[in-house]
Amino acid sequence: MGLPADLAHHALRVLRLRDGASIVLFNGHGGEFAAALRVSGIEARARIVAFDHVERESPLQLTLIQALVASEKLDWIVEKAVELGVTRIVIVPTQRSVVRLDEERSARRLLQWAKTARAACSQCGRNRVPAVEYLASFGAALAAVATDQPRLLLLPQAAGSLPATVPGRRVVLAVGPEGGFNDVEVQLAAGAGFTAVQLGPRVLRTETAGLAALAALQASAGDLATGVR
Repeated sequence: MGLPADLAHHALRVLRLRDGASIVLFNGHGGEFAAALRVSGIEARARIVAFDHVERESPLQLTLIQALVASEKLDWIVEKAVELGVTRIVIVPTQRSVVRLDEERSARRLLQWAKTARAACSQCGRNRVPAVEYLASFGAALAAVATDQPRLLLLPQAAGSLPATVPGRRVVLAVGPEGGFNDVEVQLAAGAGFTAVQLGPRVLRTETAGLAALAALQASAGDLATGVR
């Protein structure tokens, strides 16, 4: 089978792999393929040797609703959220989002976020690629998640904290932009069944807060090794 141009470039020009090198491929739907690289000039192909049903997904199905922020921050968030095992990423503009995307720009950015997610899977060994979506409003994002699971809204001034355990192994986490959610959005989320939670005494940046919460939730679900039993 032929390798896509970007993958062939990475294998031949970045990793400098040679003909016959052992590689591992995945199609994004689970499991992975052991293969041998076949090089002809600037073209690269792979000869499939075996299939392994290995899974590296978290026991926690985690949906991240992330407010639209500056592109470099959002690329970072998508990359690290994938590494932390998130199942679905929903990106939405909010009232305090500094960045605004029209239909054409949002389509281009969505392609970039999907590419970032695939690259992050390759780096961390995941073989199922999380869905990355862009919705036009915060209200649409709230309506796009199931109501039969815990739904958490990160809010620095919230009275409650992250739950120690998540019942049902499914959870939705909503993270605001640089300036946070406004009062209308907080009320909208509350009406949609979201519980406001905070992470502690310090106010974290948007690119830190969501990832810290994801890591804490994954640790509580047993996905990350903490040394505590």
